[in-house]
Amino acid sequence: MTARLLAFLVVAISILGAAPALAAAPAPALLAHQAPLGLNEASSAWILTSTALVLLMTLPGLALFYGGMVRRKNVIATIAHSTAALAIVTVLWFAVGYSLSFGSSAPSTNGFIGGLQAAFLNGVTPSTAHSLAPGLPEFLWIAYQLTFAIITPALIAGAFAERIKFSASILFFFLWHLLVYVPICHQVWGGGWMGSLGVLDFAGGAVVHVNAGVAGLVCALVLGPRHGHGRDNMAPHNLAFTAIGTGLLFVGWLGFNAGSAWAADGIAAVAALNTILAAAAAAIGWTAVEWIDHKRPTLLGLLSGIVAGLVGITPAAGLVDPKGAFIIGILSGPACYAGAVWLKRAFKYDDSLDAFGVHGVGGVVGALLTGVLATAAINPAAANANLLNQAIGLAAVIAWSGIGTFLILMICKFTTGLRVAKEEEIEGLDYTQHGETIHQ
Repeated sequence: MTARLLAFLVVAISILGAAPALAAAPAPALLAHQAPLGLNEASSAWILTSTALVLLMTLPGLALFYGGMVRRKNVIATIAHSTAALAIVTVLWFAVGYSLSFGSSAPSTNGFIGGLQAAFLNGVTPSTAHSLAPGLPEFLWIAYQLTFAIITPALIAGAFAERIKFSASILFFFLWHLLVYVPICHQVWGGGWMGSLGVLDFAGGAVVHVNAGVAGLVCALVLGPRHGHGRDNMAPHNLAFTAIGTGLLFVGWLGFNAGSAWAADGIAAVAALNTILAAAAAAIGWTAVEWIDHKRPTLLGLLSGIVAGLVGITPAAGLVDPKGAFIIGILSGPACYAGAVWLKRAFKYDDSLDAFGVHGVGGVVGALLTGVLATAAINPAAANANLLNQAIGLAAVIAWSGIGTFLILMICKFTTGLRVAKEEEIEGLDYTQHGETIHQ
């Protein structure tokens, strides 16, 4: 018994003696993009909320917005695109997307793509932060940025709605996230060359909207028009769905824009106000032009104008004052109307739900006006704003997105195939692609 007691005391003393050494063990080395977490609880609470708001924009916001604008036989298939984008991008973001977007790039890549140090979120812990936002837990930063990555390819689906194979859309989302979204995200936001040049994109005018809009235009051109385009009635089947979707997008956009301040501060506050103001001004601008052009205003026009204003203000939300936001909104409405109606009519392409007309055109207008209207009185980051840098950034995004999207579509064409058969398109994608139908 005495021997056992002695052995127990020896072990206990050994453990106690080792405790200081264990306590003093160095913390794991930070990755190149990381900083120690200096938790800002108020900002973290706001970004947690913003993450939920931006996620709401895709499901159910965009799903309903697009779902209401297609014909009844394609509602389920259209909503499935948003759902699939969410699932595919989330898994890819965890595996490599986050690391390649916001990880440190090797000198050999010249700021075009990040590294793989944080692949599968290796090295990310509750005590790490990204160096861009040291007050936020890195896990929260990852989740917030993920919501932007999710909605971007989902926006493209508006251009190829009602005629693409579901298998093709899955492969497209997979490749497009890795080959187009991730590099552009890194180049603008993740420490890449466009950010270093001084290209300003507060919440995604180039990274999200121009990127998705250009990709949508390429998709529309490559796939060709829907069967019966220009002849059959392709009016929206349920504008109530679209109105509800618009409302959800509008509310979620506050997380999109005001959340991009990455803090609960004055910049977030002005971004929130600018978002609401620009959307209202654009709705007026779109409706005024539509009223003159078509002799009557429409609900779809009001809803489209709101989204046009939201797109236009996105790159500038936390960089301009409310007067600048009003100017961006009042110009974005008519510009997007021209893109969605006159441009499409002149060149006879079938951008089903105006992904390019609204997101591409609105993103370009907002990004260029950011270079003119951004003011250091609102945000010190605007001190060196200029039109030339904005134009260079837009040209790079347009080229990368356009070429990358075309190559991805060619891969899809010769693997899964792109379009459903004519008979399946006439019957509707809900049943032919998913074996489901909407009953009313």
